[in-house]
Parts: sequence; C-alpha cells; structure tokens
Amino acid sequence: MSQSTESTTESNPFTRPGFIIAAALVVALIAATVVIFLLPEGQGNAQPAPAPAESSSPATASPSPSAEAGKSVCGLPSSSETALGSAPETTWELVGTMAAPTDPKIGPGKIDGQGIRSCFAHTPTGALYAAVNLWALGSDPSKEQAIAEHLAAKGPGRDAGMKAPQTAAPASSVKVQIAGFNVSYTANKAVVELAFKANTGALASVRTTLLWQDGDWKGVVADNGAPLEEPRQVPDLSGFIPWSGA
Repeated sequence: MSQSTESTTESNPFTRPGFIIAAALVVALIAATVVIFLLPEGQGNAQPAPAPAESSSPATASPSPSAEAGKSVCGLPSSSETALGSAPETTWELVGTMAAPTDPKIGPGKIDGQGIRSCFAHTPTGALYAAVNLWALGSDPSKEQAIAEHLAAKGPGRDAGMKAPQTAAPASSVKVQIAGFNVSYTANKAVVELAFKANTGALASVRTTLLWQDGDWKGVVADNGAPLEEPRQVPDLSGFIPWSGA
C-alpha cells in the first residue's frame, strides 16, 4: 500500500500545529508508525534515527530519590546487569491489539482496575518489558490519560498529557506487533529501540526513553507532550534482536 507525500503529511500527527495529546509517547507514535507503514518503500529510512533528545525539564531529566535506591515499588528483584544480548523467554498476553510480555519476576507486577500495567524489574529486561507494555497499552486510546498519569516520567510533558483531550484511534486497518529490540541501559535510564512489523509486512522502528522513578520505569515525553522521536522505516531486522509474540 502507498500514499502520496502530500496526504501522508496531512495525516501525520507530528505535522499538525499545537500537537499535544495524552500519552503522546504511546498513542501518537502508534499513529505515526501507521503513517510510516503506508509510505512507499524507501521513504522515511534514508537517515539513521538520531539519539533521543533529553527534555529540558529538571523534573523529567533527574531521577527521583527512590530511583537512586533502586528498590522496586512492588518488590521485584533488581540486578547489576547492564546489557541484554538475547531475547528473553516469556509469556505473551494480548493487551489492546498488541502482544505484550509478562513474567512474575520481571513484570508487570501490578495491573490496576483500568488495566494499567506497571511495576517492572530494575533490570535491562525489566526496561524492555516496560517499553513493550507501554506501547501495547497505547493501542487502546481509552487509556491515554491513565497512561500519562501512571506511566509517564514526571515533568511538563506528563502534565500536558493528563490535561489533554482523548485522541481518536487512527483510522487504519494496519496493525503492528513487536518484531525485535535493542536496549541501551544504565542504572536509572534505559533507551529501548523497538522494531515493529505491520500486518502488511512493512517494518518500522522507534526509540523509547525510560527513567527509573518512584520504583518503576516511566516513559519520557518532551515538555510539550510530544514524542522525543518519530518512527522510521527499516528495510529488515538487521541490528535488532528478533523477538515477538504474534
């Protein structure tokens, strides 16, 4: 399937003035990923994705005291590991329209009455699980404000997400699933690059930045509530560790 550059631009939420939505890290990126999947082959992947920008907000950029302690809010174990070189074995559950990993020793350790999945281990694998579950929750637009409240890192971006009106789901038959990953990790910060595969066969990737705050991994958004990075097309899974549940 293809789409003209003009129509793609019009439907891409990142090009709209005043773009601020709840849980922008999740729902907006899924909408933009759908747009990427509809681009003609070769568009959107000419340049490597830049490293994610840091928010200028001190509240967002700085770990909380509980982050320094490293203790999980629900008692999940931590480790001194800083790398994840192979795909973890896991159980997958359908969350919204996306398969998400779950493990009693990694997370989610908490699932509230709204279905918000939180509390992941203070490990590289825990960060990976947190990122994928965040994306999976974002496939359900009704959870936007709850995601912003409970899963976004503290700062102006989180505040904007909690106040923004609910966003309509992208009008597309394109569905995406996790296909692979890379994790860059330090004790209080992780950058998880996920590869997504659409039911059309197209591939795209995007980086999600997470901070360890208040005993859990929290997703980072820019101060205006927008994502730190747009998705990009990728030709294949070269450079990614293959991993999928659907």
